[in-house]
This record gives sequence, C-alpha cells and structure tokens, in this order.
Amino acid sequence: MATFSPLAERMRPENINDYVGQYHLLGPDAILRKSIESNNLPSMILWGPPGVGKTTLAYIISKRLNRPFFNLSAINAGVKDVREVIEKANLSKAMYTEQPILFIDEIHRFSKSQQDSLLSAVERGLVTLIGATTENPSFEVISALLSRCQVYTLKPLEEEDLIRLLNKALAEDALLKAKKITIDEHEALLRISGGDARKLLNGLELVANALAAGQHHINNEFVLKQVQQNMALYDKTGEQHYDIISAFIKSIRGSDPNAAVYWLARMIEGGEDPSFIARRLLILASEDIGNANPNALLLANNCFQAINVIGWPESRIILAQTVTYLASSPKSNTAIVAINAAQSLVKKTGDLSVPLHLRNAPTKLMKNLDYGKEYKYAHNYEDSFITQEFLPAEVSGKKLYNPGNNVSENKLRDYLKKMWKDKYGY
Repeated sequence: MATFSPLAERMRPENINDYVGQYHLLGPDAILRKSIESNNLPSMILWGPPGVGKTTLAYIISKRLNRPFFNLSAINAGVKDVREVIEKANLSKAMYTEQPILFIDEIHRFSKSQQDSLLSAVERGLVTLIGATTENPSFEVISALLSRCQVYTLKPLEEEDLIRLLNKALAEDALLKAKKITIDEHEALLRISGGDARKLLNGLELVANALAAGQHHINNEFVLKQVQQNMALYDKTGEQHYDIISAFIKSIRGSDPNAAVYWLARMIEGGEDPSFIARRLLILASEDIGNANPNALLLANNCFQAINVIGWPESRIILAQTVTYLASSPKSNTAIVAINAAQSLVKKTGDLSVPLHLRNAPTKLMKNLDYGKEYKYAHNYEDSFITQEFLPAEVSGKKLYNPGNNVSENKLRDYLKKMWKDKYGY
C-alpha cells in the first residue's frame, strides 16, 4: 500500500508568494521581505505560536537565496551536535562561498552552554542563524546571542488566512482533489485549529479520510464528531502543550483550584519546564488578579525565584502552593484594561507635549522657560495630596483606570473619590 506524507507537509509552500500570513513581515515593502530580496539577511529569531510557519519561512529563505541549509532541533541536539553542524556549515561556505543558514527549531530549549556554542559562529559570520521559538526570546535566549539577532514576531493566522489554506489544499492537493470535497461550514475546522495551520490541515485530512464513499460535503457537525473520536491527532506533534497551558491559565482565572492543580499535575507529569509554568503564573498574577490582591504578584515572584533555588522535584510543592493560592484569590483585570486603554489613547493622540509644570528643569534655560514652575510637590500638602493636572491638556479628564468591584480595589476607589472628587467618581 502506498504511503503519503501528512497533508500539512504536502502543502508546505515553496516560495514567498505561496506563503500565507505574516503580511507585516512579508508583504510588499515589508521589512523582512526587503532583507530577503536584497540578500542582506541578518541572523534572526522568529517568535510566534505553533503552526504559523516559522520552519517553513526558514526553508523558503534558504531556497530563495540559494544558500546551504542546516537544521537542528533543540529538543534532541547537544553541544556536540551544534559544533558538528557548524563545522559542516563552515566547510560548505568554503566550498560554495554562500553563507550557510543554520536553522534551530525550538531554540528556547537550548541551555546557556548550547547557546554559547552558537555565539562564536554567529559573531564570525560562519552562519546566518535563524532560530524559531514559541517563547519570549528576551527570557529564553542569552543576551549576547539575542543582541546579534533581529527578532521578528509572527502572528496567529487570521480567519481569512485559514480559509485560504483550506481552499488551497482542496484545489491543489492531488488526494483531496480526487475526493471532490466541498466545505459547507468552516467554523468547526477553524475552531480546532486555534490559528495553527498545521492543526487546521491535520484536521481537514482527518475529516476527509472519514468521508464515506460518495460523500463530498463537510459541515460543522461532521467535523466535531470526527475530532472527538480522534483527538490524539492534534497532539502527536506537541500541540497539547499549548492546550494544557491554556486550560491551566483559564482554570486559575476561573477560580477553580481543583482544576488548576490538576492541569499543573498534567504539565509536571509531561515533563514541562518549571520555569515556564512559573513565568505564566507571574503574568497571570497581574493580568487576572492585579490590585484585587497585590500579594498575588509577590507570591508568584517568590515562586519563580524559589524554584530556581530548590530544584526538582520539591519545586512542584512551591508551584502547587502558588497555583492554589492564585486560583483561590479574588480576580481583577483592571490593570491590563487600563494599560490597553492608555496605549490605544497614545496611538490615537500621538506625542502630546508634556505640560510645562511637569517637565524636568536641570538647566537655567529650562527654568527661565518655566519648566516645572507651577508643579506642586504633593508631600508639602495635607494627606500628601494636592489637586493638579498630570495629563496633557488634549486628553485632560480621560479615565483609563477603573478599579474593580472587590474589597481591595473598592478601597482604592474610595481613596480616589475622596481625593479627586468628580474626576474619579466612576
């Protein structure tokens, strides 16, 4: 019986024009496209969620520039493997003159010593490094290496991108074309993909293979039925990692410590990096709890530090304590709502001038220009408070922070109302 590669592999694009998504990087006149077309390619880190085309993009770049391409996965490569592939790349460069591309998948899984072994090759120009990561490279890539790389952020695919991929697969893949499939409803396929092209195409292939003879139409009901019976398909390449962390975060946000510690156990038994879990808890402590319980951030930060001191397996106890505390804590998302609103306001209003009374006045000229002249030092007044304007005149009175309805933030609201009267009347 003939065997075929998975649909996602069969549909892997060969050139930039066939690549779907990431128009901010690869659209006409976009920064990365210009670098590729000018053959002026920097070493780079491609940061984005799974299934958005990081590996494919690295392959397309090497093919477009006709450069030797070397590939390592950080999951199973050690320092020796890195040195060996760099030596091969160096020999290739001497033979073909073109600078080789070294692609490191999941570079965030490399230890410091492994990343150090890459640094010299990048510094000396032996290779152009393309690293792919789903984690923030500021945390996961050593600063010396990161400073020598451009970081490009890849975004989850939009609905129109995913539909385009589905239509392209039905029209171009020989096996699917033979089935003469029509997708009557896209919603279920899009939902299971989560913006991940690999999940989407794996799902389409699963559903297409489940069609009975003479059956050509796919709808949401049929898709969901097949997915529920074959969920393992979506986990065999590691995507379950992201689904479980999502369930973990949502359980804490939803104040269910039983579910939260269950998903924590799933991650522990699956060999998840404790630092990865602790970083997520740090973010959650501000994003989902915030000023409803300021101690949450303190505990999460102590947890992050403690697991790096204590080690495994005892760190699981520290994680469990933090998880159950955060899940049991009052919740508020007012901090992220406030900063989102503030950033949106800045984008709309641009670089408004800082009011004169708030400006720094380190020189005599600045003082003569009345910089800081009308500023009132709050501690010189009763209760260390005096009414004055701190926003640019154009956005004066704009409300960005609205305290949540919980014990802690109700106290903040009461204080603001007492001091500011109507300005913080909410």
